Amino acid sequence: MDGAIAFRNVNYEVDGRNIIEDVTGTFHKGGITTVVGPSGAGKSTAFRLCNGLRSATSGDITIEGMHIRDYAPIELRRIVGIALQQATMITGSVRENLELPRTLRNMHLTQEEAEEYIDVVGLGKEYLDRDSKDLSGGQKQKLSIARTLVNRPKILLLDEITSSLDRISTQEIEELIVHINRKYETTVIWITHHLEQAMRIGTHAWVMMDGTLIESGTTEVLKNPTDERVRQFIKGEVE
Repeated sequence: MDGAIAFRNVNYEVDGRNIIEDVTGTFHKGGITTVVGPSGAGKSTAFRLCNGLRSATSGDITIEGMHIRDYAPIELRRIVGIALQQATMITGSVRENLELPRTLRNMHLTQEEAEEYIDVVGLGKEYLDRDSKDLSGGQKQKLSIARTLVNRPKILLLDEITSSLDRISTQEIEELIVHINRKYETTVIWITHHLEQAMRIGTHAWVMMDGTLIESGTTEVLKNPTDERVRQFIKGEVE
């Protein structure tokens, strides 16, 4: 199996019910893959399988060509970063939030590094000493992404990170993610409910329904799907 992350016959079961069922597919290395599908399709569960927060009941997952079980959990979560819809902040300054990944490893984030990461997300070094609780929703999401970048992940998982943001903030985050993808050659995998966003931002797409991978490939699959269920979903007939 190749690709940044590859699934082969992956199943995840809870109380006898399949949440992920026989999923085989790859996430294109160096690309931006958007993951779309109705609520309850298993998208977020698939993410948690990718960074070890959940373990597959059966099947194989490889990360950068190595089986996921061969990674130490801390190493895996450095390689596979994740940012969620709710950009949770710890109490304290922007700097304290930014350096949290280093603090957890008893390491230090230099001033130069802090300025680099905060600049990458477009906040500027003057934000470093501000109280994180005073940031807007969009600014918190930018800080959350910057904090994830401190580990220099090869793969970045984004779970509905713009769903609670206004149009301007959404556009800024989209531009930021494209910039990160190009600057660091980071593989991006992005769950979104917005098909327009998926087609606008993605180079590739996965369409999931009922815990299965229905279609995958370039974003062309969202414009010209071959599966009738996907056609109905794109037309808005499947919630």
